[in-house]
Amino acid sequence: MSGTGDFEALNSRFRGADRKEVRLLEDHPKRALTAFAAVSLAPTLALLLVGTAGIRIEPGVHFAVVCATAIVAFQAAIGLSIVGYRRRDGRSVMIGTAFVVMASLLAVHGFATPGVLIGFNGLVAFAAGTTLPAGAILMSLSAHRIMRGRHAAGFVLILMAILVAAIATIGAVGIAIPDSLPAAPQADSASALALLAFGSLCLGALALRSIRTYLLTRRTSDAMVGVGVVWLGAALGAAATFGVTEFGWWLGHGFELAGIATVTFAVAVDLRRTAPSRALAGDLGAAELVLAEEEYLGPQVRGLLVRLAEKDGHTEQHSRRVAVRAAQIGEQLGFRPGALRDLAVGGLLHDIGKLSVSRAILRKPTRLTDEEFAEITRHPENGAELLAELGGFSVGVMGLVTDHHERLDGSGYPEGLRGAELSDGARVLGVCDVYDALVSARVYRPAWTQEKALQHLSDAAGSLFDERVVEALEAVLVRDQQTESVSRLRPHPAEARLRRSLRVPTR
Repeated sequence: MSGTGDFEALNSRFRGADRKEVRLLEDHPKRALTAFAAVSLAPTLALLLVGTAGIRIEPGVHFAVVCATAIVAFQAAIGLSIVGYRRRDGRSVMIGTAFVVMASLLAVHGFATPGVLIGFNGLVAFAAGTTLPAGAILMSLSAHRIMRGRHAAGFVLILMAILVAAIATIGAVGIAIPDSLPAAPQADSASALALLAFGSLCLGALALRSIRTYLLTRRTSDAMVGVGVVWLGAALGAAATFGVTEFGWWLGHGFELAGIATVTFAVAVDLRRTAPSRALAGDLGAAELVLAEEEYLGPQVRGLLVRLAEKDGHTEQHSRRVAVRAAQIGEQLGFRPGALRDLAVGGLLHDIGKLSVSRAILRKPTRLTDEEFAEITRHPENGAELLAELGGFSVGVMGLVTDHHERLDGSGYPEGLRGAELSDGARVLGVCDVYDALVSARVYRPAWTQEKALQHLSDAAGSLFDERVVEALEAVLVRDQQTESVSRLRPHPAEARLRRSLRVPTR
């Protein structure tokens, strides 16, 4: 696309009837979340409908099914841990450790089946009662910041070995001395319900983190983590409220295996992408969302940026810096995950309409004529038309592309919006766009200092720019300077990438 002729076929796709099509695309995450919620809650519904039905399972069948399930789960968890260790991803190794512990306790539960290898004992109930709470606690630890350390994966493997050895010891003692273990809580007892409440809090926090991550990334694998965690919660509920003679207690075993398999698969998908698993940690930052745009925002965004780089590398690098700053400010201002995602995508693509501007104008070493400037001012609308033609972009993203040159006093373009007509995202993007332009060198002027650029924005706050956004930009810049000072002592790859992405060219 080298000129405006490339956009003639797109004319008015962003207007009129196509808004309905785009609105459906924007609502897709809501529909997806509704579907995932239905799938997540299906086990709970099954427990409510048939959980109290009486059932008798022969000891040999219980022994065979539970032990086979434990072996499969153990192998999958060990595989996940090994791959996570090779990727130096402490989170994944901790999740694998949680499942290894659960599988080990499940195996003990199976081997202790009364009437097969040993007689009646307290070990079978003890192992069943501790499996899910132990797994919930360990999975919660995957969110701790220490899991991001370089050596975390190795330390967690050592922890895994210690825990498996401890479980094996408990199993051996329980088999040798059946009365040595404390009695497991009875179904529906106060202690069982307290254990259920504690485990549900841990698992609920994990599910909420996975939902937040999904709203940022829109990746099915992140939503699957939430589904798997909810299934584990259903299994915990079954263990705490049903007895061994009720169908619900046995259904819980199946839900536990399904939950382990679902979360393991989703985390393994991340590892295959050579990306750290983020859903259970819920710590995907707005800046990282932009830095790994193909991983988290999709190949379509990446493809458009490649085309923009081919057209004008300076504009593409400017777009990346603006997107990072906009996402950081949105995070600072408490934007919801969906709005942060729109800011990230809108920031990266806010100048995509410049694909319709001739290279001669984009690379002109002197000031533009009125005609050339008029062509430049059409890039917001051209960009929105292009995104509408391609499809898959929300109304929020296209609004950012259209409105990033609008100003509070109505002096912006293309529509001269003012005041409340400007969305919060457009206010953020407008400030970031101007700031990066000021601190970047141009052939017709040197780059401004950060202090001079911030003073210009502060002077225009309340008239051209939103005061809250300008203040948030100042806070983000101060925080970045402090982080850079610390990272000089303890460098971290993600922080290094962030600094490189924000480095302004001096040309």
